Amino acid sequence: MKLTRISLWQVLLTAHETYYMADGKTCDETISVIVRLDTNTGLQGWGEVCSIPHYLPAYAQGVIPAITEMAPVLLGADPVGPETLMERLDHHLQGHVYAKSALDIALWDLTGKAANLPLYTLLGGRAVADMPLYHSITCVTPDEMARMAKDAQVQGMRQFQVKLGADDDWQADVARLTKVREALGPGPLVYGDWNCGADRLTATRVGRAVAHLDVMLEQPCATIDECAAVRAATGLPVKLDENAFDIPTLLEGHAKGCMDAVALKLSKFGGLSATRRARDLCLTLGTQMCVECTWGSDIVTAAILHLAAATPARGLMNTCDLNHYVTPHLAPDCPTRQIGRIAPPDGPGLGITPDPDILRQPDLVLD
Repeated sequence: MKLTRISLWQVLLTAHETYYMADGKTCDETISVIVRLDTNTGLQGWGEVCSIPHYLPAYAQGVIPAITEMAPVLLGADPVGPETLMERLDHHLQGHVYAKSALDIALWDLTGKAANLPLYTLLGGRAVADMPLYHSITCVTPDEMARMAKDAQVQGMRQFQVKLGADDDWQADVARLTKVREALGPGPLVYGDWNCGADRLTATRVGRAVAHLDVMLEQPCATIDECAAVRAATGLPVKLDENAFDIPTLLEGHAKGCMDAVALKLSKFGGLSATRRARDLCLTLGTQMCVECTWGSDIVTAAILHLAAATPARGLMNTCDLNHYVTPHLAPDCPTRQIGRIAPPDGPGLGITPDPDILRQPDLVLD
C-alpha cells in the first residue's frame, strides 16, 4: 500500500458557549484542520488537529504549511505501521508535533482499516467497555457554574473540571470551587483548572481556603516547580496539563511529586503513537490519566476514545467527548455521551465516516 494523495480542510468550529479561562484566554471559535490520506488501494485515513489560540505552542494556520513540507516524505510511503513513518517525519521536520498529530491519527486509521480491526485492538486491546467523561465548566459567576455542574450531574456526569481565574479574583475562585462542590454533593470528582494562569501565591491562597474540600487543582502555574510548590503548600492533589507534553516532562512531574493526575493530549505529544508511549509510562508510574486532545470535532474525538478504551481502568481517570462542545459534527456516526460515559466506535480504524457534504471541497490537495 502506498500513499497517493493528501487532502486538507480548514473547518471553523464554534463552541456552544464561550469558554473563559485564566489569564485572558477564551475559546469560542477555533480552526480545526482535517487531513485525509488516500492510498493506491482505495483505503482512506482521516486525521484532525485543533489548536486553541494562546493555549499551547501550536498555530492552526501553521498546520497546512507544515504538512506541505512533510508531503514529499509521505507521498509514496507505506502508511501501515505509523511509528516508523512518523520517525522519518521527525527527521525531516523537527518539532511541529501538533501538525504531526493529525497525520499520525490518519496513519493509524489506515493501519486499522488495512487490518480490518478497530484501533483500540492495535493500541493494546480493549481494556474497558466504556469510559468515564469529565464535564468542563466555563469560568463565570460561582452560582452559574454551580447550576451548570448540577445540570450536567442530572444528565449523568460524575467528573467536573471547574475553570478558574478569568476575573483575577482569588476569592471568587474559592467560591467557585466551594459552590460547585456543595452543589454536587459527596462523590463526584471536582478539580479547578487555571490553565497556567495563577501565580504561586494566588494558587496557594485558593488551595488553602478549600483544603477542607474534596477537590483537586489542575495546572495552577506556568512551571512544574511552581505546581510542585502549590502541591506541597496546600496538600491538595494536582493534575498537570500544559507542562506535560513528552517523556522528560512526565518524569519531571512525577519526580517532583505534583503529578497525581495528568492530561495526555494527542496534539501535545504528536499523535496516537507518542501518546500511547506516554500512557504506558504513566501506567508504570501509577499516575491517573485523562486521555484527550486540545479541542476538535468527531475525528479527534474518535481517536482519543480508542486510546482511552485501550487503557486499563486502574490508570484511566477520564476522557473527553470534544465533539459534545462544538459544531459542526463532521462524522454523524461518531459516538456521543451516555449517562456520563462513552464507548469507542467498533468499526475498522477510527470506525467513523466523515460527511463529504459537510466538508465540501478541500482547501488544498497534494499528490
